Amino acid sequence: MIIREFDGNSPLFVLVGEHEPEAFHNALPDIRMLAVSGFDWNEKLSPWPAPRVFRNGDDFGGKADELIEELLEALKQYPGRKYIAGYSLAGLFALYTATKTDQFEGCASVSGSLWYPNFEDYIQTHPVRCRSVYLSLGDLEKNSRNPLMKTVEEKTERIGNIIAQYADTMFEMNPGNHFNEPEKRMAKAVRGLLQMQQK
Repeated sequence: MIIREFDGNSPLFVLVGEHEPEAFHNALPDIRMLAVSGFDWNEKLSPWPAPRVFRNGDDFGGKADELIEELLEALKQYPGRKYIAGYSLAGLFALYTATKTDQFEGCASVSGSLWYPNFEDYIQTHPVRCRSVYLSLGDLEKNSRNPLMKTVEEKTERIGNIIAQYADTMFEMNPGNHFNEPEKRMAKAVRGLLQMQQK
C-alpha cells in the first residue's frame, strides 16, 4: 500500500485507488487528502470472493478486510475528522469500509461497483457507521452488456434508500458512462460531503 499526503484546509479525505492525485489536488487545492494506491484492485477492494465479470478478467479475491486493517493502522498518525471516498470498485470498498469502522465521518461511493454480488443484502444487515454518505452514478452506466453490472443503478438506488433510513444520504446522477470524467465526479463527491457536513 502506498500513501501520498497532500496538504489542505479541509478535514482529511482518504481517496482510495487514486491514480493521479496531483491532478486531483490541483483541481481542489484546499482539500487535505491521502491518496491510497499500490495494490491489486480485484484482490484488495472486494469484500468477499466472487467470480470475474469479464471474460479476460480475474476473479475477485475478497481481501478488503486485510486492506482495511492496514489502512486503519496507517491512519493512527492522522487524528481528527476523516472521510473516505473511492471510484468504481474503490467506491464499493469505501462503503464497505464504512460498515467496519467508525473512523470516518463520511463516505463517498462514486460510480461504485454496488452491483457486487450480495452487497445489497450485506448493507441491509450491516449499517454504515458514518453520518454522511454520498453516492453517484453516470446515467448510462446501467446500459452495460454485462447482466450483473447493468443492475448498478437499481441496486445503488436501493442501497441509498436503506442507508437514508439512518444516515444523511445524497444520491446524484452524472451524464455519461462509467468512464466519463471520473476526476470531476470525485471532486463533486468531495464537495458534496463537505456540503453535507455543514448542515
